[in-house]
Amino acid sequence: MKYKWFLFFLIVIMLTPMTVSAHEHTPIEKLDNISDEALQMIKFQRYEDGKKLLSYFSEEFTDISNKEHPFTMDELRIITISHDEAMEAAASPSMEYEERVQRLTKFRLVVDAIATSHQPLWTEMKNQILTAFQEAREAASTGDSAHFHSNFNNFMALYNVIYPSMKIDVSAENIQRIDARINFIDEYRSEVVNNVKSQQELEGLETDLKNLFENMDEDEADPSLWWVIISTGSIIILTLSYVGWRKYQGEKDLRKNRSRVHKD
Repeated sequence: MKYKWFLFFLIVIMLTPMTVSAHEHTPIEKLDNISDEALQMIKFQRYEDGKKLLSYFSEEFTDISNKEHPFTMDELRIITISHDEAMEAAASPSMEYEERVQRLTKFRLVVDAIATSHQPLWTEMKNQILTAFQEAREAASTGDSAHFHSNFNNFMALYNVIYPSMKIDVSAENIQRIDARINFIDEYRSEVVNNVKSQQELEGLETDLKNLFENMDEDEADPSLWWVIISTGSIIILTLSYVGWRKYQGEKDLRKNRSRVHKD
């Protein structure tokens, strides 16, 4: 009977941290939720509500930065710039709806990139970005200048949305290599369309973009998931070990009893 209570107590102790962590929200997770709500308000054209949420974000962000210092200098700079752009979008009396949503999306992705260690939201734009780029490349290969410019502009607009978030999650070396290719293609557009050799830059950029997203997909699993796996595995191992020990003790006692009977 005692070993059953011991087993029950062991399982409760092991599972308690998992249960608690599932309901706790860190200050950064709170900022993440506020940024998401602000984006939703702008999407619904509730600009005043979006503006209030962005102001609330600023207050919470300043408070966290002063108390805990959880951000690097680069993160502080990126968050501040993207927040200022988002606030301008919410407060502007004349900005186009698409531009507002684009700016709030950029801000939302930045905060998520800081709050998330596994599969950040910006990687979900992979298909849109690669599709726009592949269409631009196909247009260049056929010499269709108009479609190349249109699709490359579309690609650039999408890439600019995720760019601040990339700077948080991706090494500076990889970003600089991609930036160099994009700048070359953008500056020498007419040459890229008319010169087959220059189109090799498009091939190189496509490879770099695919590697970028693939490397993010192969990122380490969420630490919280590892905690679940390790905790569950520990429970199973300890349980089996204890049950095995009890079985061994039972068999040992049984052999002793049999030995006594034979002696008697």
